[in-house]
Amino acid sequence: MRTTTRLLTATAGVAALALSACGVSNTTGGSGDGEEYPSGNVEMYVGASAGGSSDLISRAVSKGLSDELGASFPVINQEGANGALAANKVAKAKADGQTIAIQNASLFAITPLAVSEDEVTDLDDFDVVQGVSRDDYVMVTGPKSGFKTLDDIKAANKKITYGTTGVGTGAQLSCGLTYASADVEAEAVPFDGGAPALTAVLGNQVDTACIQVGEAIENIESGKLTPLSVFGPERVEYLPEVPTAKEQGLDVEVAQYRFMTVPKGTPDNVKDTIAEAMQATFKTEEYQAFNKQNSLTPMEISGDEVVAQLEEDKTRFADLVEQYGLDLGQG
Repeated sequence: MRTTTRLLTATAGVAALALSACGVSNTTGGSGDGEEYPSGNVEMYVGASAGGSSDLISRAVSKGLSDELGASFPVINQEGANGALAANKVAKAKADGQTIAIQNASLFAITPLAVSEDEVTDLDDFDVVQGVSRDDYVMVTGPKSGFKTLDDIKAANKKITYGTTGVGTGAQLSCGLTYASADVEAEAVPFDGGAPALTAVLGNQVDTACIQVGEAIENIESGKLTPLSVFGPERVEYLPEVPTAKEQGLDVEVAQYRFMTVPKGTPDNVKDTIAEAMQATFKTEEYQAFNKQNSLTPMEISGDEVVAQLEEDKTRFADLVEQYGLDLGQG
């Protein structure tokens, strides 16, 4: 069984190695201005606090890049606005590959449906280098609720409260679409991340919550939480007995996935160097073990494929939000 202690111990080691790697030059590729790449430390922003999925994934990739390229890739946490603050740092940086970030799909495909036009983070400000992994959502409830399936929710005949990991997130959208398409009266209770949402459902402060599988699985396995649905295109490897929303008759497919970005206009040889080092990292036993420990599904596709998926999801989500009259800006 995966435990929080094992997870934190493993990832602490990843973080320590990543942050202590020596900053030396590598002869692979150039930055486009005559310098070798990477040239000294490469700042790697993450739009979340330490310890969450985005942070842990960034640190695992940072460790791999350090090993492959012989330079330091320190992770800089700048949380806020579902990743928009960190994204802004990368968008405004010099396009030389010295400032990079693994970013969340929700920032580009879901958050625009919840914020004003001037707050939208534009994908065109970045070059997408390489896909990383998918982090699935699961709807959970406490045993005291008596809910075992989505059909039980439909038959509850009362307003259901649900915790989410914030406004404009995949957690909010997956839960919101589930209740709207099931014609169930429900009220969102947004929290600032997965940990407080998990605490709320464990404490029966909300009836249900949509959170990432890696954050919920320990409590599911121990019987402290009952999983009602996952929202990926197929069942999740780590929760094989839990049906998808589509299997339960609801057209809800939402997943978080992440990908490496650099400022728009970064030279191709720099992007190729980063992508090749990431692909080499993905093949290591250490990184593959990290994915399993954190219940992550590899989504190691090309940057072009990531962009195509983002554009498809952005259109699909916008259509569903309009169809069901969801107001994501209200929580």
